[in-house]
Amino acid sequence: MGRGRAPCCDKSKGVRPFGVSLLVAGFDDKGPQLYQVDPSGSYFSWKASAMGKNVSNAKTFLEKRYTDDMELDDAVHTAILTLKEGFEGQISEKNIEIGIIGTDKKFRQVILFPGV
Repeated sequence: MGRGRAPCCDKSKGVRPFGVSLLVAGFDDKGPQLYQVDPSGSYFSWKASAMGKNVSNAKTFLEKRYTDDMELDDAVHTAILTLKEGFEGQISEKNIEIGIIGTDKKFRQVILFPGV
């Protein structure tokens, strides 16, 4: 490192300046699948999950409400209620989108009604 030069943040071993976690959903021969992928490359399988602000409250809420035999309408309603746990402001069709992947393996967007 030369005189007057600041060390670069991305050259330290084991340190990554930015990262993204993803929730990836799909449907295969075994049924619906949900995985969380972390910046490290680790991945975890979930029945239901949340991430972001107030994640611990959202996961606790899901643990209480989620069941394997939920009807689709109940699952969508539970997802919306979980979002409300950590959402600032009013939830509407302008600031959230919900999609469904069914046994036909086709993606469909759920249309939200005002005042959801």
